[in-house]
Amino acid sequence: MSKRKAPVAGAKKASTASREKCACGCQPVEIDRLRDLAELATEFDLAEIELDACGGMRVVRRAAGAPTPVAAPLPPPPVAHLATPAEKTPKPAEAGTLLASPFVGTFYRAPAPEAPPFVDVGQAVRKGQVVCIVEAMKLMNEIESEFDGKILEILVKNAEHVEYGQPLFRIEKA
Repeated sequence: MSKRKAPVAGAKKASTASREKCACGCQPVEIDRLRDLAELATEFDLAEIELDACGGMRVVRRAAGAPTPVAAPLPPPPVAHLATPAEKTPKPAEAGTLLASPFVGTFYRAPAPEAPPFVDVGQAVRKGQVVCIVEAMKLMNEIESEFDGKILEILVKNAEHVEYGQPLFRIEKA
């Protein structure tokens, strides 16, 4: 008969003073507890162990006779083909300079839903002119053009989520 370990609930607990809490006030899972859970999953042939934020646990056993999941093999690397002379020529870079988002947030083309947009394609802009708003952390941040030029393309839809550094406009410098 095999010797079984004590349940995780009886495992040693580290002092909470040395562990930082997350933003919601919960304690992060200790690496030792995670190792214990992995050993239990292997020992008892568990399909899943789910921990909730308050320390509760849900365990799912593997069905009798169910195969153990195996990672799928990686597909073979693509086969290189010989490029024709037309394929070897690089594509010309698109004209204009990109104006990128300085924040993660929501992009707005206008100051209010019923107001006209700050700028449209083909419109000339001056350095310092507001071209859009990016709402970040409930603050409306006016984004200004970094140079004089003409709007060639608006790369984001109104009220769309944008990432830091994501291009918003393509502007042709004057």
